[in-house]
Amino acid sequence: MLLAYDYPLLSVFWSMMIFFLWIVWLMALFHVIVDIFRSKDMGGFAKAMWLLFVIVVPFLGVLVYLIARGDNMAEHAVADAEARDAAFQSYVKEAAGTTASPADQLTQLADLKSAGHLTDAEYETAKAKILAS
Repeated sequence: MLLAYDYPLLSVFWSMMIFFLWIVWLMALFHVIVDIFRSKDMGGFAKAMWLLFVIVVPFLGVLVYLIARGDNMAEHAVADAEARDAAFQSYVKEAAGTTASPADQLTQLADLKSAGHLTDAEYETAKAKILAS
């Protein structure tokens, strides 16, 4: 029994293409569902209606949501990423113990420069960084 003869190369390609598109659609579906729950500019009733629409008529629901609110999805994702980054930076500063005031940091920086551990360029760069934050 020759399997390759019964299932030609173009059929393998077509099957892989259908499988890939199915995975892409599932990813879009989950992104839409997450965005519905993450959206702060919609009320509870609007979220329930969008979710019901996406569940009852999945292909049309995802397509309509992406057309109607696709730009908001990007804004929500960026806001969520910025919030996670700020939380991470706060955690790192807390864990590292670098929650000193800018004046304390400048004093430590001046001590390092006077001890000869920093060049003038490094000192000015670090000072500008401290003053910017």
